[in-house]
Amino acid sequence: MFVRPSGISIDEMGYALSRLEIEEFYDEGSAMNEASNSHGKSKSPLNLDHEIAQLTKLRSEPHQQLSKAIPGAERDLPVSVVKMLAGRECNYSGRGKFSSADRCHVLSRYLPVNGPWLVDQMPSRAYVSQFSADGSLFFAGFQGSQIKIYNVERGWKVQKNIYAKSLRWTITDTSLSPNQCHLVYASMSPIVHIINVGSAATESVANITELHDGLDLSAAADGSYSFGIFSVKFSTDGRELVAGSSDDSIYVYDLEANKLSLRIPAHLSDVNTVCFADESGHLIYSGSDDNLCKVWDRRCLTAKGKAAGILTGHLEGITFLDSRGDGRYLISNGKDQAIKLWDIRKMSSNASCDVERRPYEWDYRWMDYPPQARDLKHPCDQSVATYTGHSVLRTLIRCYFSPEYSTGQKYIYTGSHDSCVYVYDLVSGAQVAVLKHHNSPVRDCSWHPNYPMLVSSSWEGDVVRWEFPENGKTPTPMSKKRIRRRHFY
Repeated sequence: MFVRPSGISIDEMGYALSRLEIEEFYDEGSAMNEASNSHGKSKSPLNLDHEIAQLTKLRSEPHQQLSKAIPGAERDLPVSVVKMLAGRECNYSGRGKFSSADRCHVLSRYLPVNGPWLVDQMPSRAYVSQFSADGSLFFAGFQGSQIKIYNVERGWKVQKNIYAKSLRWTITDTSLSPNQCHLVYASMSPIVHIINVGSAATESVANITELHDGLDLSAAADGSYSFGIFSVKFSTDGRELVAGSSDDSIYVYDLEANKLSLRIPAHLSDVNTVCFADESGHLIYSGSDDNLCKVWDRRCLTAKGKAAGILTGHLEGITFLDSRGDGRYLISNGKDQAIKLWDIRKMSSNASCDVERRPYEWDYRWMDYPPQARDLKHPCDQSVATYTGHSVLRTLIRCYFSPEYSTGQKYIYTGSHDSCVYVYDLVSGAQVAVLKHHNSPVRDCSWHPNYPMLVSSSWEGDVVRWEFPENGKTPTPMSKKRIRRRHFY
């Protein structure tokens, strides 16, 4: 029976748990250790002696007065939620309610590991899948020219079924505008298409039922080279797009002026991933197959003509970047089978040192990562921390910080070539969960911004969601055959 404890609002706790479940998780010790033990061996702790460790704790630990006032509370173990409720009722913190850190302390312990429940099943590979900023919508792009937008609050009903225009190879990336009115999609073409997703029509067939406007990024290259777009993102204010391309460049498109505003010859190889660093839009992060992450400051780009800084540490190409949103920290996924955490205050003005040519031949598109390469370290690694355990092969696997609202960005999570989703503790580096269901690479996954729910999508075409738990119940493990019967019925 799923019971909401008396006096707790959904805004304060999200998915509240029954008293029995809370006591079971917290009276036996650390939920983190339990998750690690139940999902495989954990990595040795990082024990970060760093500012980000303190910032993360401030975002995800109970109020100091509340934890001190609770009899028997241990600083190194999660404080019992039952005791936190009692402390709140007695107003130990002097606030009369849970703080955002109190809420994160509760919610971050309930990882979305139960499931999966089927969202959709498609006959082609899923390449991208993300929640909207408020979690009300979820969109997924497939190799078979389709993009689906699901209404999460209406039982995952398909709100928009989009058939892409002039698709080359696959949909490489999609991005939803902050106001959730427009969606852009890219493929191995210099044309990025934008559509109105707020229209009433469910079926959106390119230039037949709805207009899919083309934004041409090739103007700056004089149209002399047909390149592809690997990554495209809206700015926080929705006025600009930033894109990374196969011609080693970064493009910025001004949507209000409807023209390309900036092209940066950024790297020595494909720019696989780009994003804005924060709400200001001044800083852009980029990652490339030249093994480097770069930081670009648009305020001084014209004068300097080069990157504001370079972050070295990966031994192979960068597949994805995610910003913490504070203009300071970011993470990158690399083909060297590692996620790295960066502080841009540690960046250098140029590549700090040369790396010796690797003593092996390897192509991530069809070969396994060489065992002898796993022990290699970059001699000038500038990263703050490294997280390993997942695999990055065949495709540009993505990684993210967990949501600020419900976890205080306490975790890092990533898809993996081995068909799983991995969740790491940001501070300790421990592998706290491994979600197993798919039988093909998981290229993308997304954690709901407010609730303990995660959706993963795979090259097999399955899009599934994981929760803690749905309606207080854990689903019966389902075979592949059973999932397909459920889908078609």
